[in-house]
Amino acid sequence: MLLQERDEHPAIDPEKWSLCGGHLEPGEEYHVGALRELEEETGIRMDLHELELWTEIEIVHEAYGSVDTMQVFVGATALTDDDVVLGEGRQIVFVEPAVVPTLDLSPTALRIVPAFLESDHYRRLTR
Repeated sequence: MLLQERDEHPAIDPEKWSLCGGHLEPGEEYHVGALRELEEETGIRMDLHELELWTEIEIVHEAYGSVDTMQVFVGATALTDDDVVLGEGRQIVFVEPAVVPTLDLSPTALRIVPAFLESDHYRRLTR
């Protein structure tokens, strides 16, 4: 699973492990924003058909005083850490599922990552 270790600079969840992502540009659709953010943060370029919507949740961002809708997109890949170009944060790496419980996850990642790893969707992608 591709996860980002955030550095001390962001207003939201500094020093925590998180999913790659960000905010949509005005008028931007979720799929397009997901692909853009993935490329901006990791250098990884994927096509629209390579990512699929897994879930949508509401997130409270206390730092911004907002409640935002978050869509989580997933896809299988054969890429490795050597294919990742760090765009922001301390590191962005592929993490083995067994390591996830040892990480200091952001509140959002804590809601999403374990649920995804236990899902039929994850099992289907890793076959």
